[in-house]
Amino acid sequence: MSKSIVIIGGHGRVALRLARLLSPAHRITSVIRSESEDQAKDIVDAGATPVILSLEEASSEDYTKLFTEKSADFVVFAAGSGFRAPEERVKKVEYEGCIKIFDAIERVEESKRPRLAVVSALDIRSPDKIPEHYNDEDKKQSERVRQLMPNYIHWRYEADKNLVARTAFKWTILRPGGLTDQPGVEKLSLGKAHLSVLTSRDDLAQLLATVLDRPDAAGFAIDTVGGEIPIPESLDAYIERGETDWIG
Repeated sequence: MSKSIVIIGGHGRVALRLARLLSPAHRITSVIRSESEDQAKDIVDAGATPVILSLEEASSEDYTKLFTEKSADFVVFAAGSGFRAPEERVKKVEYEGCIKIFDAIERVEESKRPRLAVVSALDIRSPDKIPEHYNDEDKKQSERVRQLMPNYIHWRYEADKNLVARTAFKWTILRPGGLTDQPGVEKLSLGKAHLSVLTSRDDLAQLLATVLDRPDAAGFAIDTVGGEIPIPESLDAYIERGETDWIG
């Protein structure tokens, strides 16, 4: 059945891939922050409808209105500040922007609230809790990344922590490793990932499209890296295990 999907951060590389995957069967609205003929053309070419609504400047109420007008069944948060952006912008997008979307969904009439998928990142966790499956190289890489982009790590963690505590709507967090533009193979490894394994943007978009039809993926924060298992089978196995990768 055709669904209405709203993608926040609609001109991102994952977002455009997702729109191309979903647009033949679904109604896609891709939200961008400012008027740009080039971005709008890319979105239209991907089969989606562009909407200008700045994540930094628009209100949460503005997004509630959008979700209601579009009768959104599913919202994807795929916006990003850029790892090296000033802290003020990182906070506005990665934390305050997320909170706007969470609050906006809660404000939608209860029976019509969309599900949410958030694109986060691997190793977003409490800095005081190291996952048990991390090896020495994981620990070294985690420390390097935390030193390289502390603002991103901090505010992304605060946003995910806020979401995990919410029960008013259904959500799923995808936590990919380092992203590449290598062609996808429609295979991933989900859960308890090691930090050195990369993730194709093609495959991440495919996973997002798969989660769209899996309401039983709600409530999970899923480590997502390249692997050898077809995406639907990998998601089946993850959900059957019933163990989130979130460490708060």
